[in-house]
Amino acid sequence: MNGAELMVKCLENEGVEYIFGIPGEENLAFLEALRSSSIKLILTRHEQAAGFMAATYGRLTGKPGVCLATLGPGATNFVTSVSYAFLGGMPCLFITGQKPIKSSKQGRFQIINVISMMAPITKMTRQIVGADSIATLVRESFRVAVQEKSGPVHLELPEDIAAEQTRVTPFPLTPIRKKLASNASFEEVAEIIKKAKNPLLLIAAASNRHHQAGTALEHFIEQTGIHFFSTQMGKGAADEFHPRCLGTAALSDHDYLHCAIGRADVIVNVGHDVVEKPPFFMQRNGLIVIHINYFHAVFDEVYFPQHEVIGDIADSMQRLAALIAPKSLGGDGYFNLLKKEIDKHVYKRTLPATFPYTPQQLTRVLRELMDKDSILSLDNGMYKIWFARNYRSTNSHSVLLDNALATMGAGLPVAIAAKMLFPEKKVVAVCGDGGFMMNSQEMETAIRLKLDLVILLIRDDAFGMIKWKQGGMGLPAFGLDFGNPDFVKYAESYGARGYRGVNQEQLAEVLEHCLDTPGVHLIELPIDYAENESVLTEELKRKTCLLG
Repeated sequence: MNGAELMVKCLENEGVEYIFGIPGEENLAFLEALRSSSIKLILTRHEQAAGFMAATYGRLTGKPGVCLATLGPGATNFVTSVSYAFLGGMPCLFITGQKPIKSSKQGRFQIINVISMMAPITKMTRQIVGADSIATLVRESFRVAVQEKSGPVHLELPEDIAAEQTRVTPFPLTPIRKKLASNASFEEVAEIIKKAKNPLLLIAAASNRHHQAGTALEHFIEQTGIHFFSTQMGKGAADEFHPRCLGTAALSDHDYLHCAIGRADVIVNVGHDVVEKPPFFMQRNGLIVIHINYFHAVFDEVYFPQHEVIGDIADSMQRLAALIAPKSLGGDGYFNLLKKEIDKHVYKRTLPATFPYTPQQLTRVLRELMDKDSILSLDNGMYKIWFARNYRSTNSHSVLLDNALATMGAGLPVAIAAKMLFPEKKVVAVCGDGGFMMNSQEMETAIRLKLDLVILLIRDDAFGMIKWKQGGMGLPAFGLDFGNPDFVKYAESYGARGYRGVNQEQLAEVLEHCLDTPGVHLIELPIDYAENESVLTEELKRKTCLLG
């Protein structure tokens, strides 16, 4: 067999179901080998979107997603989604083609140093220089991708190596053993937690990568009675409808849940990674932070934990729970009072019936209509902060957002991959008009795949979050407004169904219809961001943490 055929057999051996991407002429031998394989090619309309889909596959399954591009511009189009997977800890394999490396008559046409480009943003990057090395490199790539911290790897398959003959066969799979924390570390941190007057549990991104971790965290909460909150990427690892949940740190400071942080004397920080926007700023004021993760903390000026438990999170939380007396971590009662304030101001506040919608109204309507096992995919924009703060997540993958690279344009591709993996679940992509137009062409991909998908398009004709920041700095509005197409006609041109002008009374009815009707649906909604100032700035300035 040739190198391309061997590579496809190696991918089959690893259990690969899909390859997302756009082939080029340098990939044609690989494409031919893929034609008769068990792996399904998902042809996308942009390499960046293919990378987002592969990363989402890795995020949702724990197995590396795979995507394909050609050399030069195909490879450079991968850079944003490789970075997305790298910061977000999502296992995936990026494969790119290359001109022949042993002899070529095309000079340096389309050639850049892709290996050097990928080196800072992957866990491993290699050019394959001989067909006989393919089996070991593919096996090593999958092993490296899933080891914590999981992330992207890259292989470059040159055209002549893909055609080279080989007798090598796929490398046998070997299990990866979990690294477990030492017994000594548990005794020490358990004593610190037991002596705390007001301990808090913080659930962060790495807690959301494995189902077992979420189960162990919920057991720890039930066993000990501890109150908890999450980072944005930790949302849903424990059910946010739980009576001891204080919400999500959508902001880094000054929200209601930060009153709890100010009262806490110990924070048990599970799965945190400094690539995520800080959920709070540490100060040298006596607060003890215990870092529990698969890997050691990376210290910076706002995160410098005093204690660490390094090993498999699920195992660590189970063992720690066994050392703490049942229901002993409820604190002095302050957190119960604060919980009532958070419910009053965040989840259950009275909302006037206005149109255009406010972000809080949108989050409430969606939460009331979405099933507990449904999936919400958020692009990046001002609305993401509101959904992170006000939309309660019920399980580890019910809200998919990115708080690490926080790139625009990922919402629709992520939703497509989620729907492919979980066709029985309702999936909604929430996108701003800015982010949506960066990968809106993937509507055609969704329609070609015959997916049932709802896109909630929030329209404000501007880059709204940056505009809010601009105003908050006292700067005049400049450089952030744009025009838009007729989104209804745009959706219909792809074969989707479009809806516009849905008022306060109609939204729930239209959304419910779209969720229950096959096909791709786009609902365009204008939004009123006045509450950015009235709630996130003025109200939070006026709040008091002195309760009862």
